[in-house]
Amino acid sequence: MDPLQKVIQSEQAAKAFSLMEEFKNFAFKGNVIDLAVGVIIGGAFGKVVDSLVKSVLMPTVSILMPGGGGYSNWKATINGVDIPFGLFIGELVNFLIVAAAMFFFIVKFLGWVMNFKKETAPPAGPTKQEELLTEIRDLLKAGK
Repeated sequence: MDPLQKVIQSEQAAKAFSLMEEFKNFAFKGNVIDLAVGVIIGGAFGKVVDSLVKSVLMPTVSILMPGGGGYSNWKATINGVDIPFGLFIGELVNFLIVAAAMFFFIVKFLGWVMNFKKETAPPAGPTKQEELLTEIRDLLKAGK
């Protein structure tokens, strides 16, 4: 094997190792695990909201609306074609509840928490670099 091929193989091995190292750092960071937990909780929350809409809200709306059979049988007839819109309205209500919950949690609650942390956090002291620059400034003022 000539030296050029050895160099190419070693570069390829280094790239493969680097890629594996990057993946390991990504996959085992706490953020990825937190994200996975968030997705699982979000899925469960979506099921709860879906059940609320289908089992409580929409049947209640069906009672208040004229006609029988529940919201799943709501349809409009245009030129002899039935267009079922009841299930769509149920899914729309489902989406709006999830979107509102996400808005209040992410925008309002987490924004409030972040502002609270900013207000209660002690002021940060100068960094090492700032201390060194201050010392240099003081020495220059003193004429040393």
